[in-house]
Amino acid sequence: MGRRDGWPDAQVIRAAQGGDRAAILALVEASHPHVRRFAHALCPTPQDAEDAAQEALIVLYRKVGTLRAAAALASWMFQIVQHECIRRARLLIRAPEASPAAKQTTEEAVMIRLEVEQIIACVAELPPEQREVLVLRDIRGLSGAETARKLGLERAAMKSRLHRARATVRGQLDASRRSDAE
Repeated sequence: MGRRDGWPDAQVIRAAQGGDRAAILALVEASHPHVRRFAHALCPTPQDAEDAAQEALIVLYRKVGTLRAAAALASWMFQIVQHECIRRARLLIRAPEASPAAKQTTEEAVMIRLEVEQIIACVAELPPEQREVLVLRDIRGLSGAETARKLGLERAAMKSRLHRARATVRGQLDASRRSDAE
């Protein structure tokens, strides 16, 4: 029924693609922990992560027949979760604009949205262990001790991983700005 990595095997995926309801339900159920993990690593808040995971599973349920190859399931689900997390982050960005205190020009608002989208894309490209520490510490706002405990790391190891993650994101953003300026 499942592979060593916990994802459903190709036989279940093919049956689900063919419309087998039992296989679709088994596929959604087996994919759920992975989808939640992706969402919690990418979304800015735990609630957004849960909502994004739910949306991704709905897409899986409805559109599994469009999946081209069984081996691409994990990648496909990651892309769906990433898209949903970016969509939710955009909603967070728009929320302050609704308040009368926020007096931004349209150009400023567009520039802020573009920068946030670049940051989200950079974070999504990080190796999982760096993305996880960055999301917990910088996006969810956990303390250093809480982050280390949650990840099962010594505080020094957590700090090192966080430093690498921040440096990678900063380097990607700088490279993007340089290429935009050329």
